[in-house]
Amino acid sequence: MKNGDVERCSWATTDLYKEYHDKEWGKPVHDDGKLFEMLILEGMQAGLSWLTILNKRAAFREAFDQFDYHKIALYDEAKIDELMQNAKIIRNRLKIKSAIVNAQQFIKIQKEYGSFDAFIWSYVDNKPIHNHFQSENEIPATTPLSDRISKDLKKRGFKFVGSTIIYAYMQSIGMVNDHVKNCYLYAE
Repeated sequence: MKNGDVERCSWATTDLYKEYHDKEWGKPVHDDGKLFEMLILEGMQAGLSWLTILNKRAAFREAFDQFDYHKIALYDEAKIDELMQNAKIIRNRLKIKSAIVNAQQFIKIQKEYGSFDAFIWSYVDNKPIHNHFQSENEIPATTPLSDRISKDLKKRGFKFVGSTIIYAYMQSIGMVNDHVKNCYLYAE
């Protein structure tokens, strides 16, 4: 779809989507803080539109201590109740609890692998997968690799990490580049 002066993936229809598409989606992320933030946001998105999450992203950062996983790992019932009262975020008790559990498991992986980055990127030998799709209709919701990562994370105790969420996560952190061929970011 032609959006302004460049051709982008057709889903980048709003200013917020364009900014996310241009600056984040498909770009490799190796910072554990950012990797954690995206994991939590992708889980929060389950059953909702990504635009909803992007619109609430600043509120999520504020409510969840800038996604400081060390702080989130220590959240208690009082903090969960406080978050459930925050109308600026997704008020889903299971999703909020999953952020806490995922922070705890994230820290365990860091201890085991030195960083979450080392763990997650080992699935692709530290090299992004560059797909060659003509249109968004060809982009899968899951892949055998997202199935494998999802299964591993679930085995480790993570929540809201189904294969569809994990494939979206892989796209959001640049493990997978699914910009379509006519998108100006395809070649990156």
